[in-house]
Amino acid sequence: MFLILGLPIYTTSLSVALQIGFGSFIPFMQPLKELIILMALGISLWELDKKIHFQAIDYAILLFFAVNLIYVLLPIGNYSFANKLIAFKSSSFFTIIYFSGRLFDPKKLYLSKYYHYILAVFICAAAILLFEIISDQHFQNLTGYADYNFYYFNQEATGNFGLSWTFETSTGLKRFSSFFANPLEFAAATLLTLAIIAGLYTNDNNEVKIDKFGILAILATQFSIFFALSRSSLASYFIMIFIYALITKKQILLKIIYALIILAVTYFIFFMLIWTPDLYEFIVETITFTNPSSIGHVIAWIEGIEAIFRNPLGLGLGNSGRVSGSLGDSVGGENQYIIIGVQTGLITLLTYLWIHIYFIRTCWKWYPRLKGKEKKICLSLLLMKIGFIIPLFTSELESSVYISYLSWFLSGLFIHIISKHSINHKEINFI
Repeated sequence: MFLILGLPIYTTSLSVALQIGFGSFIPFMQPLKELIILMALGISLWELDKKIHFQAIDYAILLFFAVNLIYVLLPIGNYSFANKLIAFKSSSFFTIIYFSGRLFDPKKLYLSKYYHYILAVFICAAAILLFEIISDQHFQNLTGYADYNFYYFNQEATGNFGLSWTFETSTGLKRFSSFFANPLEFAAATLLTLAIIAGLYTNDNNEVKIDKFGILAILATQFSIFFALSRSSLASYFIMIFIYALITKKQILLKIIYALIILAVTYFIFFMLIWTPDLYEFIVETITFTNPSSIGHVIAWIEGIEAIFRNPLGLGLGNSGRVSGSLGDSVGGENQYIIIGVQTGLITLLTYLWIHIYFIRTCWKWYPRLKGKEKKICLSLLLMKIGFIIPLFTSELESSVYISYLSWFLSGLFIHIISKHSINHKEINFI
């Protein structure tokens, strides 16, 4: 319940607390999410009554955690021990979340109820978005977002709306984020919600039986993905629908997707230029990589890749990502893969890539073999892992607590499920 209801409003809660004079509570509120995960993991370990049959993915995640921990302890890099711990948490805490799900018994999980809660949260987010559009102002202007970022992350307000540049496009269009931390996290939450919808309303025979609540949730995702104006998430949204049609063998849906692609291209060429020239220019600049944001990403990626090849063992924790970004000295820009490679080298980068490939391949393999809520978790996780590929190239997605915590907890649950099936069928070393 905390993951679902608390994490989407995490940053908003902290900024409101500072705004209304409860700043002294923030140091206690900030680590609450990590403490709850550690408590959940501790309880699971305490109640563990069976031997854990480790799989290849478990060892890979433990390797990632161990290497990053070594970089905390060794005098590598230019940052203090405290800053390295912050960077370590940002890049590696997902491993703890994974094992908290890995040791959790899926039989104790009333999946349908919690899936419905996730949809309810996002419908509320879409309602806040509607308020933002009608009032033509960002919700963050009311919650003290800029002050919170300044006092705790040394980030001064930038952009034309007193927040940061991520809340607008280069052509001046506003990008909204509802009660999420920023438009990128809001857009990624749209992808997560779409994956949950697919898992919730697809039965064992790949038939879709959706109610009015589900239809409202779908409309909320469609409404939100366009006003978040995240190009990577928008592309991923349609890729996820295409993958869903492939894995569930929805031939009619595939034909509709192909027809919509044709219609979209036609609309883009003949109508958008006349009706919405700013949006037309934004899309053209994105496709041609002449958008200032796109150019900035590419330059930062090249810089990061060069740093990785010059230092294949990494520059040290904190030299890329959130810590160095707050000090204006980041190498590699907003790219989760490059951030990992710059900090701790090729070993962790290749391990992280392998982990994602493993989940996609394994979910695809096991989907036809599972039933009930196990099948629902598998489908949701498959769509998430595929949907997050592109946003991982354009953001430090692991620092988006709602996205990271929920997706990795489900990842652990999924491995628990297939580990049980593998033991029953003597398939311990599946890949």
